[in-house]
Formats: sequence, structure tokens, C-alpha cells
Amino acid sequence: MRARIAAAAARLMAEDGIDDFALAKRKAARQLGASDTQSLPRNDEIEAELHAYRALYQADEHPRLIGELRRIALDAMQALEQFNPYLTGPVLKGTAGPFAEIELQLFPDSAKDVEIFLLDRNIAFTTHEGRRFSGDQARATSFLSLLWQDVPLRLAVFDPRDERLTLKTSQAGRAIERAGIAEVGAILLRDNGK
Repeated sequence: MRARIAAAAARLMAEDGIDDFALAKRKAARQLGASDTQSLPRNDEIEAELHAYRALYQADEHPRLIGELRRIALDAMQALEQFNPYLTGPVLKGTAGPFAEIELQLFPDSAKDVEIFLLDRNIAFTTHEGRRFSGDQARATSFLSLLWQDVPLRLAVFDPRDERLTLKTSQAGRAIERAGIAEVGAILLRDNGK
């Protein structure tokens, strides 16, 4: 049942543009009539199924989509370079769907500096507060949502001291993978060389 839920969740993510693993798991379990939450797969199991699904059914369009999202991410990162940006999330992992948002982590001297940067360029944005974890320590995080080249972009703004720490979305979660400007550029060069 666990494997069936992982495959169904991956299909939902690929076809319906769901980026939330928990939502995809719940919907897949409901579709399959699985009421036992012990059968729910881990995110990495769904991610493996998602890569397999896309390799089989979206072999042409998905690499183009990821390449375009990564190019847009790199453009945003270069514009925000003074805030030490890192790409994270589905765009970095290569699992993003057509409705995915680009996720960047920023480490400015002051969170207000990012807002001023956007306001000075007449870039509309919304803000909300959240948290990320480093070890067992919760870290307050400001999130700014905006459009960059007509693609949703979410900026997670951290204290500059957090740049050297391993950040997680939950206390027990996995570390958030991230890549800086040079790494994203190298990924794009590698992918274009295929």
C-alpha cells in the first residue's frame, strides 16, 4: 500500500501541480481507500516516484520547464546578490511542476533592506511570517511572495548569522538543500551540455 500511495501521490504532483507532499499523500491515500496513516510513504519515496514518473511520461517537457525555472531563479539571484541568495525547494531538486514557485533563501543585514530593494524597483510583494529550524531551535522567518518574470517567487529572509547553519522546515525534518549563484549556474551549464 505504501508503494501504491507513493506512486499515486507522485502522479498527483506531476499532473495536478501539487507541490505539497503532505497534501499529495493525503489525497492519494483517500483515492486508494487507505485509512491507515502508517502506510503513508516518506517524502523521499514520493520524490523517487516523481522522478520516475516524469522520466517516463514527461521526458521532453519537464527538463525544459526545470531549465526555464532555474534560469529565472538565477536571474532573480543575480539581482538579489547583495542579500546572499540560495535556491532551494522543488526547482533546485528538479521536481517542480508547471505551477511551482521558485524558493530563495536570503541573508541580508536587515530584513527591511530586502523590502526597500523591492519597493525601490516597484516590485509588488506580500509578506507573512513563518519559522524554520536549526537543530532544535526555531528561527523566525519573514517570507515575501512576488512575481519574477511572471513566475511566483518566494523569498525566505533570515538573519545573516543563519547562513552558516543547517536549516530545516520542521524540528525533525531533513536539512533544506540549497545552492548559491555559482552552483545554480553550474547546474544550468551541466544540463545544457546534455
